[in-house]
Amino acid sequence: MKFAPKIKEKRWRPSVESETFDRWQKEGTFHFREDDRRPLFSIDTPPPYVNTPVHIGHAYTYIWMDVMARYRRMLGYNVLFPMGLDKNGLPIEVQTEKEYNIRMNDLPRQEFIDKCKKLLKKYGDISLDTFKKLGLSCNSWEIKHELGGRYDTDDPEYRRLTQETFIHLWKKGLIYEGIKTTNYCPVCKTAISDAEVDYREDYTTLNYIKFKVKESQEDVVIATTRPELLCTCKVVLFNPEDDRYKRLEGKHAIVPIYNHEVKMIAHPYAKPEFGTGLVMICSYGDYSDIRLLRELGMKPTYAIDKDGKMNEIAGKYNGLSVLEARGRIVEDLESMGLLVKKERIKHREPICERSKDPIEFIPTKEMYLEQVDYKDEILKIADEMNFYSQENKQILVDWVNSINMDWVLSRRRYYGTEIPLWYCKKCGKEIVPEPGRYYQPWKEKCPVNRCPRCSGDDFVGEKRIFDTWFDSSTSEVYILGYLWDRDYFEKEFPCSMRPQGKEIVRNWLYFTLLKSYHLFGKKPFEDVWIHMHVVDEKGEKMSKSKGNIIDPQDVIKKFGAECFRIWTCLEGNITRGDMRCSFKRIEGHSKFLTKLWNIARFISMFPRESAEPEDTDRWILGELSKLIEDVKKSYDEYEFNDVAILIRDFTWNLFASNYIEMVKGRAYGQDFSEKEQKAVWFTLHECLENILLLLAPIIPFFTEHVWSMLYGGASIHLKSFPKAKWDKSLNRLTQKLLDFNSFVWNKKKEGGLSLKDSIKVKVPDDLMIFFKDLKAMHNIVK
Repeated sequence: MKFAPKIKEKRWRPSVESETFDRWQKEGTFHFREDDRRPLFSIDTPPPYVNTPVHIGHAYTYIWMDVMARYRRMLGYNVLFPMGLDKNGLPIEVQTEKEYNIRMNDLPRQEFIDKCKKLLKKYGDISLDTFKKLGLSCNSWEIKHELGGRYDTDDPEYRRLTQETFIHLWKKGLIYEGIKTTNYCPVCKTAISDAEVDYREDYTTLNYIKFKVKESQEDVVIATTRPELLCTCKVVLFNPEDDRYKRLEGKHAIVPIYNHEVKMIAHPYAKPEFGTGLVMICSYGDYSDIRLLRELGMKPTYAIDKDGKMNEIAGKYNGLSVLEARGRIVEDLESMGLLVKKERIKHREPICERSKDPIEFIPTKEMYLEQVDYKDEILKIADEMNFYSQENKQILVDWVNSINMDWVLSRRRYYGTEIPLWYCKKCGKEIVPEPGRYYQPWKEKCPVNRCPRCSGDDFVGEKRIFDTWFDSSTSEVYILGYLWDRDYFEKEFPCSMRPQGKEIVRNWLYFTLLKSYHLFGKKPFEDVWIHMHVVDEKGEKMSKSKGNIIDPQDVIKKFGAECFRIWTCLEGNITRGDMRCSFKRIEGHSKFLTKLWNIARFISMFPRESAEPEDTDRWILGELSKLIEDVKKSYDEYEFNDVAILIRDFTWNLFASNYIEMVKGRAYGQDFSEKEQKAVWFTLHECLENILLLLAPIIPFFTEHVWSMLYGGASIHLKSFPKAKWDKSLNRLTQKLLDFNSFVWNKKKEGGLSLKDSIKVKVPDDLMIFFKDLKAMHNIVK
């Protein structure tokens, strides 16, 4: 018989990927069907922000989410895997200001919003193109107000849901408005929540300043990094155990420059080893100042305005920026002989997550959602969810335990979901509309004609928008059809899976839990998968300034999607540590695709026959069964790195290097019966079929293409996950067989023989059941 490969091409061709993706879309391979009676597996995919195109981290983690979706389909689930794009909030406003060289407040609101939309369309299309090229099996790529439809968070229907959640929370009495000291970004010109505050380690100056003690007229020295807040100094603290200052209890310090008196008291917050051991508490230099002044019942004084400039409280420094005032005050203290010394220290500074500028603490009138009184309840529902990996749950627990202020919901910006409120101009009564549509109070007429309190007929619409996390933290409610099919939502909630990054545990995950508890009284997810970051090959964070960014589009152009996909799973487990990325690493792992292609091409020479396996065949089929069991267990635990390594090691080391080499002669019919030959043909295809099925969630283009060429019929992605059906009793001989083959190869090498040369060697008794294949493989002679 003449053998010719059915697979004609000698290597994998990435151009097949786009053809395959187009066929999936045309045939609706992954379309979601609400009437499907199979159990639901729903994935609340994190909608990436598209103020710029998606980055390599998005590409990496979305592939893992796609693996989840594809695997669950093979298990028989009806998989809800929607694609969403996050388009609300500050990032697009900042990008719009940057690209158009404008300031938001200098333009009419609608004109600025239109410019934001233009950029979002541009970058959103690029992001969607990247995800399509990566082969994501999302249910739909078109915006549809139905289960499985793509969504944007600035779509009127999505914003309607955000507003409905607000209306329900308002009616429950969980939302209130109040004037509080809050985190404020002078650059973004808006209040921000604690979850939007980052920290930066940087060097700053610790200034040692003389204060006069009123009662004794002695000088004491106090060290501070924020001398511009001397005008707001309220109290001076020393540690109760610090013998140097016990004499100062109850006395008063005179604040230099401003000459007002403040009390000096003992308090454990003061650390004897920091500075001089004396601490001035101002309103407000940091979170500790806020906590301490509340504890001590002292009324704050605010010296910084919403533009980040000093106000009239600062006296002659009024109108200066914080940094300008700091420099001027230090100069004045020095000229007055009140500056003892300056010391450079490393300092942890709170900054705005978006602008990266230092935040200030000022009073603003904002909307708040209650959370402080519900921390225990949030931790309880967190205990009901499964975390992958489990240690990442602690990120959430630590955050919840740190909360000491209710969630500030309102933002003084333009591009976001509007707070659906109107106010009676006569009595100030809030008018909350009924749910059912998307409201824009800043440009719409109030939905009622008369105020229910005073019968006034003149109203003003709310101009503020929500914190973008108030939108995002309802994504699982949206994708499960709350707006369109309430019965379906109630049946299928909570969502099956929330995959997300560790850096947004404190906002996206936490706020979702908070809203789910307030709205539904239960957990929002069954499973939570939390990942780390993708970094460069040196382990450094990627950034434009460092020039180390890798664009996923460049990776796809150079290697194709499958090389990138197999790399994401072989490189490591991103739930346990950052993943290092480089073209060299991707290219290295892509060698497995070349090996698998060569294996498939070899097997394609032989027909698929039904036959009874021989002993050698039964051995590899037993190992195949073990592989299927191990791989399924790892897939179930979202351990896709283990999955990829298990399959690669079996395919390369056991199947190709040992089994195929043992049975090549039999496959070609050399000195073997037709029965024995058909047995190996059957086994080769049985192994290849199962390897392709096991790999289908990870490399969907490759497996689809090979499957269609060799086995035809329906898409491999509509097939069931393989079953471990072969006896594993011969697996006990695996290591001995591998050792024997290695022994023979090494012996030939040491003797200067080629692998085809004959050799005289004794086959161990345990392995005599494989003798005929081993003899043909090694050319063993008596």
